[in-house]
Amino acid sequence: MLPIWSLSRYLTRKSILIMYVVVEEYNPVWAQQFEVLKGELETVLARVNYISIEHVGSTSVPGLAAKPTIDLSVISEREDVDLIIEALCSKGGYDYMGLKGIPDRHAFRKLDNTPSRNLYVSVKDCQSVKNQLAVRDICRRDSNVRDVYGQAKLELAQREWRDVDEYCEAKNDIVGWVLEKAGLDDQERAEIRKINTATRV
Repeated sequence: MLPIWSLSRYLTRKSILIMYVVVEEYNPVWAQQFEVLKGELETVLARVNYISIEHVGSTSVPGLAAKPTIDLSVISEREDVDLIIEALCSKGGYDYMGLKGIPDRHAFRKLDNTPSRNLYVSVKDCQSVKNQLAVRDICRRDSNVRDVYGQAKLELAQREWRDVDEYCEAKNDIVGWVLEKAGLDDQERAEIRKINTATRV
């Protein structure tokens, strides 16, 4: 089965599976889609505690090229995670996918995945949240960082990939550069690179 997260195209060439990553120029409808999804989540989570629902990933940055999938992160205190998971599964129609190798970041999927989305519940101040918010915020503040990052993604999308791992590994250098511009130190960037290399979603 092909990865559920992917909006990529796959072709078979001489019995080798080739992956093409779909990256699009920024579309303002992504912000509208996030607001709709956020409203749905606010209804589902009305009786549980959480800190915020954040639009993360490249679709959260006006002007940045991205895979057309909305990334959402429900940020919470650790003690509230179980109740949030229960509400999302029992009331929101989501399936719980576990941590998938990333500490303190719980992944979910939904069979009716329109618009396409990745939903996470993340413990406040975990490394995954620091990564997501740092990339988002520096790209929103600094148009040069945004444009360099977007161009790199568009160029990577023109290449053929054996699998998601190869594509994500190729992105590590540009993501590391963005995180450096965002002010993350060497240790933080190394930790994020280690997570991104060891785990794929």
